[in-house]
Amino acid sequence: MPVHLGATTILSPKLQWSPLHKQSRALSLVTRCESSSGDIKLQIGSPVIIVEAPPTLKTAASMPSLRVNSGEVKAGDVGRIVARKPKDVWAVRLAIGTYLMDGKHFKPLDVHE
Repeated sequence: MPVHLGATTILSPKLQWSPLHKQSRALSLVTRCESSSGDIKLQIGSPVIIVEAPPTLKTAASMPSLRVNSGEVKAGDVGRIVARKPKDVWAVRLAIGTYLMDGKHFKPLDVHE
């Protein structure tokens, strides 16, 4: 069944309507994205490791702030994927906060490494 979101129509069987309140319904969406290599899947809650420190940090708050990374986030830090944003940007929760990061700055954490 097609789902109409404004001017966009989505034809995906993974979209399901779930009741949150007696009179309202909300769309629950399963988010799973593949990397460019195609063999690694990132999803909400996936652990990641920072491989390259981003030069700037943008908070993932409702009013984001942008500042220079002066050593707060560095290579080797571990976090979790919180949300997927457009154009390979991800919200990553780290020990010091949640930041929006480009996918080139981290890779999925392999617990066997």
